[in-house]
Amino acid sequence: MQRSDAQRHLQPPAKWSDALKQEFAVNQLNGCVGQSLVSETTRVRVWMIRLKPGERLGFHRHVLDYFWTTSTAGSSLSSFHDGRVAETIYRPGDTKHFRFGPGQFAVHDLKNTGDAALVFTTVEFMESANPPLPVPDHVRVRPGPVTWPALSE
Repeated sequence: MQRSDAQRHLQPPAKWSDALKQEFAVNQLNGCVGQSLVSETTRVRVWMIRLKPGERLGFHRHVLDYFWTTSTAGSSLSSFHDGRVAETIYRPGDTKHFRFGPGQFAVHDLKNTGDAALVFTTVEFMESANPPLPVPDHVRVRPGPVTWPALSE
């Protein structure tokens, strides 16, 4: 099977440390755009990210249209596959949308540079220009049965 441009292997930027280059080589096709996949349907994947101060979400690849929203204030640093480094300041409720055409993608990491937990929800749209990348079963949250208390009249 031939890979689409969205799944091609890349060389990491030369200026990166050897450790960062190695991690990039191993994880550049990682489709886990969050820590926990809390919901998945034929239409969407819903991911949760909760990073403690100084904690980092490793390299992962975005190929699907998506958005993220944060419920906390904070700051982050991301290194991208093309050598860009982005520093971002967040306020609760900040939301950003992304679209990818055929063969387009982004590979990056995310480090919490603030002094409090950084919490995101990321929603990927399965009906995008590129096929979804596979994700391992261990990231899928398996909720138990939900029971509702009886309503009193």
